Amino acid sequence: MRKLPLLALFLALASPVHAQAPLPQLKAYEVPVGWLTPIEPLRIADHVWQIGTAGITALLVKTDAGAVLIDGGMPQAADLLLAQMQRLGVAPRDLRLILHSHAHGDHVGSLAAIKRATGATLVSNAESAALLERGGSRDIHFGDSITYPPVRAERLVQDGEVVQLGGMAFTVAFTPGHTPGSMSWTLTDTRDGAAVRIAYVDSLSAPGYRLVRNPAYPAIMESFAHGAAVIRKLPCDLLLTPHPEQSGWDYANASRPRPRPMSCAAYADAAEERVKQQAATQRP
Repeated sequence: MRKLPLLALFLALASPVHAQAPLPQLKAYEVPVGWLTPIEPLRIADHVWQIGTAGITALLVKTDAGAVLIDGGMPQAADLLLAQMQRLGVAPRDLRLILHSHAHGDHVGSLAAIKRATGATLVSNAESAALLERGGSRDIHFGDSITYPPVRAERLVQDGEVVQLGGMAFTVAFTPGHTPGSMSWTLTDTRDGAAVRIAYVDSLSAPGYRLVRNPAYPAIMESFAHGAAVIRKLPCDLLLTPHPEQSGWDYANASRPRPRPMSCAAYADAAEERVKQQAATQRP
């Protein structure tokens, strides 16, 4: 048999492929439009601003030693948040710390880009840091369907640890349930001449989760119960959550952004009851 040149042989073997349909295009996951809708910065307290979108919280805390960002929204929100910081007098080099609630793409998706632009130190815990480094892939509930640019945390905190900058103290409370690494943060600021204890409390929702006999998270119901118990006891004059409507906020309503004020205890009670009802529908 006559030997074909290597290139000719390759082309001969590959030639039938042209008749097949092309592979499908990649499709990014879609989210509610409010999660992507810019709004004006909203002052929460004397040093705390909401600079995220209408449907996702991103808190900027200004101190004498630089600024702190808590959560960053969707991957495409990075430029928006940097512009919002500039509007409030915070240059990229002034952002010193980045904290977060949980490591899903709608809250940490922009952090890799913001970290590159600012050089800020990312603070996480061991459970969330692993998911951050995977860019959200192999999530125990969503698999690889909600991914984002991977990012590495430089500092890992323990439950109850205090992170300080410029006289402002941020205390972390581990509140698992929504994710195993979920974190809530408390700090004290001032407003109208009085001290205000702010609790930025992580989600306690279970969107589409398997809550009964989940092999990837066997103790998920116990985690939700523990997270709710911790949240009930937080210092909480003013409650905020990653999704504002969960704690009675409406960021798009500039004249009345907090139409339904809610306490940490009420938030935990309602969330835990919803999770219990959802679990009940999954039991045989």
